[in-house]
Amino acid sequence: MKPILKFNGVSKYYPNGVHALKEVSLEVMEGEFISVIGPSGSGKSTLLRAVNRLIPITSGTVWLDGHTVSDQHGRKLREQRRKVGMIFQNYNLVYSLSVLQNVLHGRLGYMNGLKGVLGMYSEADKREALNLLKELGLESFCYNRASDLSGGQKQRVGIARAIMQNPKLLLCDEPIASLDPSSAKTIMELLHNMTQKRNIACIVNLHQLDVALKYSTRIIGLSKGEIVFDGPPHQLNDEMIERIYGTAKGNLMIGGEGGDKTDTADCA
Repeated sequence: MKPILKFNGVSKYYPNGVHALKEVSLEVMEGEFISVIGPSGSGKSTLLRAVNRLIPITSGTVWLDGHTVSDQHGRKLREQRRKVGMIFQNYNLVYSLSVLQNVLHGRLGYMNGLKGVLGMYSEADKREALNLLKELGLESFCYNRASDLSGGQKQRVGIARAIMQNPKLLLCDEPIASLDPSSAKTIMELLHNMTQKRNIACIVNLHQLDVALKYSTRIIGLSKGEIVFDGPPHQLNDEMIERIYGTAKGNLMIGGEGGDKTDTADCA
């Protein structure tokens, strides 16, 4: 089986001198649920954004579904990006539009410019969007403005929009960082269950070590732009955790770097 994603010696230097990724090599197979962990500034977000060329890499090669990402331009790059759904910490919804319209935006990459501008979605797309919202427990919010939702609900809309793309890979950049622990648990279970059900590979950037240990089939640990751990959760011992974070595991599990950020105004 060929990997859906492959990094070969990927490095990224920013103009300010930051060396965000250093010779990173990895492969991601269909259906894997991977958590990327590490302290702030370790390169987690840069790693995700290099996948579909939201940022250009400095050296090395990124393959997505058998094609070199850096070789793609215009229409071919847009076609590649269809294969990658993204979920963001701050949701990236259009708050003036309805929940259903936001989910349907996941189909824009498949539509020509005029149809996309006019929102001329097919009946099949509308049915699929409604089915996804039902699966996520949001069917009664279809016609609500996205701005009216709680944080956990907004993130569920983000998940539905990403799944609407029919992606082969889902990238999630700190998807639970703005949520309270109960909402975070709901979002992680939905992400895990929906991607496993559809055999979609999923890469999740997380600060919460306990969450990574619970949900992942594989964990990648980054430190100063380098992969220092890549393996199943049960192999991530205390010594390796301290190498990744520069502090003991106990400090990460109780209100430390890996603790949940609480916002009691949000609910899932």
